[in-house]
Amino acid sequence: MSGIYIHIPFCKQACHYCDFHFSTVRGRQAEMVQALAKELKMRQGEWGEEEIGTIYFGGGTPSLLKPEELNRLLGTVRDYYRVAAHPEITLEANPDDLGETHLRALQQAGVNRLSIGVQSFRDEDLQLMNRAHSASEALSCLEQAQEYFDNISIDLIYGIPGLSLPQWEANLEQALAFNILHISAYALTVEPRTALKKFIEQGVVPDVDEEEAKAHFVLMTERLGQAGFLHYEFSNFGKPGYFSANNSGYWQGKHYLGIGPSAHSYDGRVRSWNVANNAKYLRAIGEGTFARSREELTLNDRYNEYIMTGLRTMWGISLEKVRSDFGMPYYDYLMAQAEKYLDRDLVYMENNSLVVGPQGKFLTDGIASDLFMVPADAAEE
Repeated sequence: MSGIYIHIPFCKQACHYCDFHFSTVRGRQAEMVQALAKELKMRQGEWGEEEIGTIYFGGGTPSLLKPEELNRLLGTVRDYYRVAAHPEITLEANPDDLGETHLRALQQAGVNRLSIGVQSFRDEDLQLMNRAHSASEALSCLEQAQEYFDNISIDLIYGIPGLSLPQWEANLEQALAFNILHISAYALTVEPRTALKKFIEQGVVPDVDEEEAKAHFVLMTERLGQAGFLHYEFSNFGKPGYFSANNSGYWQGKHYLGIGPSAHSYDGRVRSWNVANNAKYLRAIGEGTFARSREELTLNDRYNEYIMTGLRTMWGISLEKVRSDFGMPYYDYLMAQAEKYLDRDLVYMENNSLVVGPQGKFLTDGIASDLFMVPADAAEE
């Protein structure tokens, strides 16, 4: 089962840490929605009869869409694609956008999962990150959202400069007090060409402390585990039955179609991505063509991607899949590279899969890179 991702490239203001593609100039929003609908129609033939099980509105800030714009895009998907009887339809939203009228409109449009960018319940953190909402708006939003939606996820950020361990624990407890069923939590990352990077270089904001971020991560995994959450992917925690079907599809190598500027698509062998420029995207779609790039993944590329995504999940790396999809040279290489991590209990075997253990969680990316097959060592295809 495949998924459709629709990128809404607009925000009210720029968060200091964000390097995603977006614009704070929204004068062409209506034109953009028209182009997104047109791209959906234009690309119908690429997808054949694959059933669409998830529809995900990301960004940017999809909650800036007007109800009629959201309805138009969902209607286009239903008209031109074979959609499952009960698809997961997720919309990313900011707390300051979600009043009662908007929540009702989202529910009526068919959205059945909200991903709310809370990030923190502390005003100090929100101001440092230049978020558009306040802590009180986050609390009010969650209270109202639960009247209309059962399936709610919130985003939280840890490792924020100045965020103490007790303050981070209070953030978690506040989320748990709402009986939230899914939490996505990300370490604050200093990306190039962001305001946060500049502020740190100028000494305006302290640099991110990796040891403090690790302490936040350890506390989070312990506390959320106690609360009944399953740590099913490095940055994602869900109660049983409330994992993100959209994101799980990415990690399990399922196909997805990306619509909108900067959106990526993957059909199992070829990855393509639209230009990360609103004007160029609009011009191309207006002319009935595409401004996008593509890359055909080699067997080596696909192996490395599977290692990276699989190791980040609670299901791990299936050894049977490695043997069947990539061949014995890759299997032998993987087992040889993994031996030192098995010996140190950073990785363990379960159900014929390699799974990262509790002590290795914060080292996942480093372990994965060591299990990659470098091109010079790749088996003949």
